[in-house]
Amino acid sequence: MAWYSNAYHFDKTALKVAHITDCHLSKDTTGEYFSVNTAAYFGRCLQAIAELDVDCVVFGGDLTQDHSTESYQLFAKLIADSALSCPVFWLPGNHDELGEYEKLTSPQILNNKRITFLGGQLLLANSKGPTPAGWVTQTHLDELSQAVGQVPSVVFCHHNPLPIQAYLDKHMLENGPQFLNTCVNTEQCVGVFHGHVHHEYTQTYRNLSVYATPASSIQFTKHTMAWQQEDLGPAFRIIDLIIDEQQNLLLSTDVVWLNE
Repeated sequence: MAWYSNAYHFDKTALKVAHITDCHLSKDTTGEYFSVNTAAYFGRCLQAIAELDVDCVVFGGDLTQDHSTESYQLFAKLIADSALSCPVFWLPGNHDELGEYEKLTSPQILNNKRITFLGGQLLLANSKGPTPAGWVTQTHLDELSQAVGQVPSVVFCHHNPLPIQAYLDKHMLENGPQFLNTCVNTEQCVGVFHGHVHHEYTQTYRNLSVYATPASSIQFTKHTMAWQQEDLGPAFRIIDLIIDEQQNLLLSTDVVWLNE
């Protein structure tokens, strides 16, 4: 249980979470990804999230595009310079390195992968594999199964566990069904959220809702196997969680687009 052993706790029965992902930062604020200034777009999302009074932010991976240490430092600086005051949790994407995240010394950016509240929890999974495609190790699946089975849960990962019939399917979570079965079989998981695909999707697997959150940077055109991008403005997702009187975890979610 090493990955989930250190929990961060909120002493409340309702939680408002912002899910932001795929910022693809470079070493400085001039860096672009498909002609989009990623630092500026990420900053716009942070400011918008700060105005929504969220309890925490989950960053869904692919922090860096140029794989530089400076890009991680820029991530921390953009958060520190924003009006955001809540904790920020993270999970790795295929572009990222765990060690670079762990070197960050910001008191606001936390390494906890289990976030609990009264009657429920968030679990942040590691889907980073040896290639750009995703892979969750058997050890990690066992950890996830034990953790998710204890209390009503929402699970986050980076890679898409289901095909979206688009270009990023070539780099999807290769053992996605095994990962989703681990969540479903516990009968405690109420939703899975991921990034990676740079657009909004909602799918279902064995009655489990699977949500893709758009990127804070560029979006990838839906429903095409071609490598196409479109600047639709930065985006993030808000997730509202509440424990009802029957101790059920109720989930509602919306994507926020920051179009010009």
